[in-house]
Amino acid sequence: MSNPPAPVSSRLYFLDWIRIFAFMLLIFYHTGMYYVSWGWHVKSAHASTALEPLMQLSSPWRLALLFLISGAASAFMLQKLSVGAFVGQRSKRLLVPLLFGMLVIVPIQPYFEVVEKLGYSGSFIDFMNLYVHGYAGFCKDGCLKLPTWNHLWFLPYLWVYTLLLAGWMWLGAGQFGRLSALLERQLRGWKIIALPLAVLAGARILLAARFPTTHALVDDWYSHANYFSVFLLGALMAGQRGFWERVGALRWTSLAIALSCWSLIMIYNAIPDNLVADDVLQTWNPLARTVYALCQWSAILAVCGFGHTHLQFDSPKRRYLTQAVFPVYILHQSLIVGMAHLLKPAQMAPQLEGAVLIILTFSISFGVFELVRRVPVVRTLFGLGAAAKDVSARTSAYAAPVQATAESLSR
Repeated sequence: MSNPPAPVSSRLYFLDWIRIFAFMLLIFYHTGMYYVSWGWHVKSAHASTALEPLMQLSSPWRLALLFLISGAASAFMLQKLSVGAFVGQRSKRLLVPLLFGMLVIVPIQPYFEVVEKLGYSGSFIDFMNLYVHGYAGFCKDGCLKLPTWNHLWFLPYLWVYTLLLAGWMWLGAGQFGRLSALLERQLRGWKIIALPLAVLAGARILLAARFPTTHALVDDWYSHANYFSVFLLGALMAGQRGFWERVGALRWTSLAIALSCWSLIMIYNAIPDNLVADDVLQTWNPLARTVYALCQWSAILAVCGFGHTHLQFDSPKRRYLTQAVFPVYILHQSLIVGMAHLLKPAQMAPQLEGAVLIILTFSISFGVFELVRRVPVVRTLFGLGAAAKDVSARTSAYAAPVQATAESLSR
């Protein structure tokens, strides 16, 4: 006889909601990238430092949070699938959209980048001929590497991490379960902040300067140390009810720590270059990197804590948005870059232009999703699984029972 479904309160619906919000936040963040002084594919004539403190509210933790949730989802999926089936499904759902995105969705970004930065006058078709042949002549303070995955870098990183997790489960599932149980016992009290902080801060102190972020996979060692650590933590803690309850209880403390660390980062970044000698700043760098890592981890705890407390419910909206976020993620940056470039002749005020970009990006992305989810072949290209009627009838991998023990994860 089949087991009755678990009650709503025992399922990790809140991780779905957090994943939805985190992916949607990317639309606001990447629209902001058009208006700040940091390097990006295209830039507004009004670009300045004004938005940068607001952007840095999410910079330390936004992507690490997605990897944490992905680790938890992967652990739940490995409860239901064999290792071989899991690897096959993950490869299909990640690599097919990656290749499709690199050939169809992403190219508009480097095209408008070379048009704006290098004055390229060829047509998009001319550019695509160079793109698919790996042309390396678009150079200014470094050469543009083509073809590129740009914002889709998350997909190959996640694919590699899921392969490593699957390999661990295949070779030593029992070891995984024992480590999960041990770590759950350790992550209590002050250790729930201090132990992950030690890993993240150590990686930042030792690797960040030597291996600046490239998103190129093969040489991005600081990013791997950062993101793979939280991915594994998510996988190990996925089924540990006590861990998530403690995170929920710590939510206000975590939020206060995150905001305090963000304030310290803003103060540190605002120090004029000529006010403090370089050797003094170098001395303070380890502390500054530790504060950054504390901002990252405490913000993740705060988001998960508030999610666990307030978003532990299911609804048709969750099921719909859980499907939508991945196609929206694939589309959003190309839409922002393309529309930002095309809207320049209108010379809108930046506040109005930014609002237009955000509204159009949401509208077009969800409009395309409504078309994509109705066509089986196209669904695969955008990382969607079974037909919409089947997907809406079942809960997602992220909603697996919380009470699943480390031992069940190892079976």
